[in-house]
Amino acid sequence: MSEKTQGTKTIAEEALGNERQFIQLVNALSGPSRRGRQNAAAALAFLSKDHADLFVPYGDAFIDALNRPEAQTRWECLDVLAGMVDHDSRTCDKAVPGAETALFDEESGPVRLAAMRFLCKLGATTENRSERIWPLIDEAIHCYHGDFEFQDMLVAVVDFSSGKLSSQVKDELASRMAFDASNGKGALKRRAQQILDNVQSK
Repeated sequence: MSEKTQGTKTIAEEALGNERQFIQLVNALSGPSRRGRQNAAAALAFLSKDHADLFVPYGDAFIDALNRPEAQTRWECLDVLAGMVDHDSRTCDKAVPGAETALFDEESGPVRLAAMRFLCKLGATTENRSERIWPLIDEAIHCYHGDFEFQDMLVAVVDFSSGKLSSQVKDELASRMAFDASNGKGALKRRAQQILDNVQSK
């Protein structure tokens, strides 16, 4: 574990048992210091992996933080929001515009990947959400096919494909992945086939 990662872990663990410190970290997301925002976002994202339920009252702060200029704050906050989907999907609905902007961020692959993971997680929760969010996922699959982060994006799409999707979204997702399932190689072919199997299973 790097020194920076250890520092993030320490900050997160201290905030877990201290409400005042936790709130200070949340408030730092809108603070004047770029480094302060990044460090707070990293610690909160670390904490959210096992304690996402604690973040529900502060959802709006993470949505607001998607407007920060630095990439790390945005991708860490998208990770937090992805963890919150199971606990407060209605608040997460309000993050979709910010996630859409992040999904097509031209400068940061990690931001695009975090946005894809969040949108896939949220889109898989109900048929209505799947229809609303699918066009963004579809465009990202098309835009980033072959990019460095595409394989990790496909992992999120695999999870999306096993969610509560409408029949229309299932059909369109199957159509989008059919070529790779037939003609792809290695991990790409396997993941495309898994997506097809998931949407065609019932």
